[in-house]
Amino acid sequence: KAVVSTQSTGGQGQTPPTPFQEALLETLHHSSSIMGRGMYPPQPTIYINNLNDKVKKQELKKSLYAIFSQFGEILEIVAAKNLKARGQAFVVFKDINSASNALRSMQGFPFYEKPMRINYAKKKSDAVSKLDGTYVQKEKKAMTKEKRKATEQGGDAKRNMESMMPMMQGMMQGMMQGMLPPGMQAPSNMPMPPAPRPNPPQQHGSEIPHKILFLTNLPQETTEMMLTMLFEQFPGFKETRLVPGRHDIAFIEFETDPQASQAKQALQNFKITPDNAMNITFANK
Repeated sequence: KAVVSTQSTGGQGQTPPTPFQEALLETLHHSSSIMGRGMYPPQPTIYINNLNDKVKKQELKKSLYAIFSQFGEILEIVAAKNLKARGQAFVVFKDINSASNALRSMQGFPFYEKPMRINYAKKKSDAVSKLDGTYVQKEKKAMTKEKRKATEQGGDAKRNMESMMPMMQGMMQGMMQGMLPPGMQAPSNMPMPPAPRPNPPQQHGSEIPHKILFLTNLPQETTEMMLTMLFEQFPGFKETRLVPGRHDIAFIEFETDPQASQAKQALQNFKITPDNAMNITFANK
């Protein structure tokens, strides 16, 4: 336990600590509390707890990817939904340097209104073991867990496919209507696609510096919370504004033009998901 004190020149007792000393004490206290819990040896997988257990599993994983992918390639994110494992997650990076940078930078970061507590995981993840060639197949009990996980994922994939079927049928109908010779009709048992809605007016950004940023190419699952957590790391952040009826665009406002420019430069082409590189321009003045 560190103690920082300074004696006054007249020997009248202790003087109040300076702001620098207070910051040093806080850092030492924070470090000692982490070491007291036991810091495991560095490895590519980090363990996070004290997460908000009211956040749904899929939203939690997407938000964790959004804020941690800036540190390096992520192989997988594991978050269980059972009661015992709530509020915990594992983020598996491809290399140790990425995991170490993430641990140092995001320790105590307010995530869904709760400060994250981060440590290295006790064991190497299967994803990393397969990558470096050290993977050894586990016993039958562990394999049963893997099969159960695969079944759950298969069920999710099936439900996703079922939800996409009407859209796919509509697309096939539209394609057939365009390919059939004049006078021929598509089979009557295939549902007709809905009448096309008029496209909303196109919005274009600008390259003239402005305190408001215009984001495009956002994935459908983007939420206001995800964008806020991504941009509030930069000084001067004010607010996130989504556009009703449009999942692919948003506006981020900063206090000054230079602050917005700094965030734009840092996050240009940032991938919120592996398939969506965010495009950032300045909003029109």
